[in-house]
Amino acid sequence: MPIAVGSKAPDFTLKTKTSEGLKDVKLSDHLGTKSVVLLFFPLAFTSVCTTEMCDTTAGLGDYEKLGASVIGISVDSPFAQEAWAQINKIKLTLVSDLNKETTKAYGVLFPGLAGIGDTAARAAFVIGSNGLIKYAEQTATPKDLPNFAAIKAALAS
Repeated sequence: MPIAVGSKAPDFTLKTKTSEGLKDVKLSDHLGTKSVVLLFFPLAFTSVCTTEMCDTTAGLGDYEKLGASVIGISVDSPFAQEAWAQINKIKLTLVSDLNKETTKAYGVLFPGLAGIGDTAARAAFVIGSNGLIKYAEQTATPKDLPNFAAIKAALAS
């Protein structure tokens, strides 16, 4: 069950792969002036995850207008995430929670996905610039997408 609205968002430092190499991404670096949308997704190179991240990439301007950064989090390695992002032209920041600590901290670990192991559940959080969770959702199944209208409404409020 995801952590509750009104809770302080757990900070994290996770790796992303850029053309310059591995880089740290810290949640706290994004707060203070902007809201943050965290999108947890099970696995790169899967159909629903690809649809979600490509659609989110297409709508990044909408999130920027609402004063938000968007970060995608999965348990894939940063190298797999980078390859997937390049193939699919995914432009949002993808970070690797390979050790699953952030996924557990947000309460969205999905045990035994398709018999291959624990992954992140499909989940979304809106974190206000003050570091408090304004919206939290874990979808009923990994095949279901988050409610993007509700995410944008939480950002607009």
